[in-house]
Amino acid sequence: MKNLLLILFFSFVTLAQTTNQCVIDQKSGKAMLVGICDREAFKDTSFAWWFNAEYENYNLDKETLTNVKMDNEFHSITIVMGTWCSDSRREVPRFYKILDSLNFPPGKVKLIMVDRKKEAGEMDISSLKIELVPTIIFYNDGLEVGRIIETPKETLEKDLAAILAKK
Repeated sequence: MKNLLLILFFSFVTLAQTTNQCVIDQKSGKAMLVGICDREAFKDTSFAWWFNAEYENYNLDKETLTNVKMDNEFHSITIVMGTWCSDSRREVPRFYKILDSLNFPPGKVKLIMVDRKKEAGEMDISSLKIELVPTIIFYNDGLEVGRIIETPKETLEKDLAAILAKK
């Protein structure tokens, strides 16, 4: 029993250490996140400057959002992005502002950071078939129902509404 508890403890510590893993981007020499992250990662000064600016300066399309109804019980979202990518730095903070305005539960959002090769460190994401970032994948009851890839077709709000209307 003691050995089992030690194994569980060290497994937990190891998993906790891999969240918000920061490495150096070989191309730019700057900090880059890889693997599973949470929103707390954007509080690091290496990322806060662009995340906070985009989040604060984005004007929500409140009219479109009034018609958006996300079923928090069945919907979940996976965001795959690169902190090195200008599209990711623009779209992801804006998308988080939309989620906040909809009171979407943070626990229903999975954030995966990739390097320039679209690899997430030790995590295998090949099944997600990521070609461009950011890629925002919407699920309803575990099944993919749509994606926003790199930039929205219209706006983030309108694309979100169109994806959710497909049910």
